[in-house]
Amino acid sequence: MNNLELRKAANEVRKGIVTAVHSAKAGHPGGSLSAADVFTFLYFEEMNIDPANPHKEDRDRFVLSKGHTAPGLYSTLANRGFFPVEDLKTLRKLGSYLQGHPNLHIPGVDMASGSLGQGISAAVGMALGAKMDHREFRTYVLCGDGEIEEGQVWEAAMFAGHRKLDNLCVIVDNNGLQIDGPIDKVCSPYPIDKKFEAFNFHVIHVDAHDFDALRAAFREAREFKGMPTCILLHSLKGKGVSFMEGSVDWHGKAPNDAEYEIAMADLEKISEALEKEGEA
Repeated sequence: MNNLELRKAANEVRKGIVTAVHSAKAGHPGGSLSAADVFTFLYFEEMNIDPANPHKEDRDRFVLSKGHTAPGLYSTLANRGFFPVEDLKTLRKLGSYLQGHPNLHIPGVDMASGSLGQGISAAVGMALGAKMDHREFRTYVLCGDGEIEEGQVWEAAMFAGHRKLDNLCVIVDNNGLQIDGPIDKVCSPYPIDKKFEAFNFHVIHVDAHDFDALRAAFREAREFKGMPTCILLHSLKGKGVSFMEGSVDWHGKAPNDAEYEIAMADLEKISEALEKEGEA
């Protein structure tokens, strides 16, 4: 896909996030929105996947370690064709297969997650298994910058670096905010890059909302051999929705009806601008 198509797809993903969380009257929009562009790039361009065959053996694997941002993953999977977009409105509803954290019964989900710090360990296991079985698939895992305050993250990183798992790409969504406030005030994980480098990771800094930069970063990660890669995303929490951007208040609450209308109007304006750009 070209960058304009990716930007359009990411904006649809954001609409799905807002719609799902509003319908559920609960959820985590802020971190879902900050990661919407990387979700889109992974599922629409980077990863070897097939919505018609979600369990094909040679597919790339993805683990959402920060499982509370499931609305972002679900919206991406729906817009990519794994299940109907209309089902996003059933998020967290009784009887819905789309609950608050990813589960393996959902088409396109490779790992159940939600307990912070544990997803990266599962991803490391997948990458190690691929190496042992001489298989070519890659494993991607998305962590939150607040999540990496968990000690288990660094145990997994130490193991991955020691085993030289160059088929593993750890992505850290560094939007600077967690549920209790700025990460550097709660329990600072900085400097994130130096910590991963100390565990024998190749580290790449990237603007999370620039598709050219994302493309270059993931290409570098694929081509770099001998150690795993950490892509450090510099992102904006709540990206795309005016009153959510940069606000910790929107880490884990749903917009009311009036706020939903404003959020969707914001995203519709982006849609209109992208259409005009395509016509120019």
